[in-house]
Amino acid sequence: MEEITSDTNGGYNKRPLWQWIVIYVILAVVIYGAIYYFFLNKNSTYNSSKSSIQYSSPSPIPTSSTSAMSQEITLTLKPVNNSNQVGTATLAFENGKLKVTINLSGYTKDVTQPAHIHMGECPGVGSVKYPVTPVVNGISVTILAVTLENLKKELPLAINVHKSAAEVSIYTSCGPLTIQ
Repeated sequence: MEEITSDTNGGYNKRPLWQWIVIYVILAVVIYGAIYYFFLNKNSTYNSSKSSIQYSSPSPIPTSSTSAMSQEITLTLKPVNNSNQVGTATLAFENGKLKVTINLSGYTKDVTQPAHIHMGECPGVGSVKYPVTPVVNGISVTILAVTLENLKKELPLAINVHKSAAEVSIYTSCGPLTIQ
């Protein structure tokens, strides 16, 4: 004859401790991911759905005689986080605008890599100052409405490339922006 026992917690069987741990870990990862995702979207103007965007700074473009002059600066992008991505970023100032051209080697084919001009210095860059068109197959070209004079005032700055849109917290290359 089979013995019938009653459950002391209202008919619900207790879960083993390891199942509760797994449930809490999964829940914590989902909550952390949501917070991280929404935090990035509120503080960054990056939009991967547009491939050629002209970004502008909130400051007006001066019409002084120096804005009509042209100047070009090339900086070296060095690998970070054990990536093999090296390259250059060329900044060409002409008529009050900045053209940023990034050329990388060691990229993964057809992967969209967000890129930004960040506050601070490599490798520990700070917040995004100017979004740059994402790097695809080693190339990115962006036009920003910012003058050389304004950029000098905002130093220190660095150009930073991220691994992918899905792994935006992983940096693959970085280069300090130096202006004489």
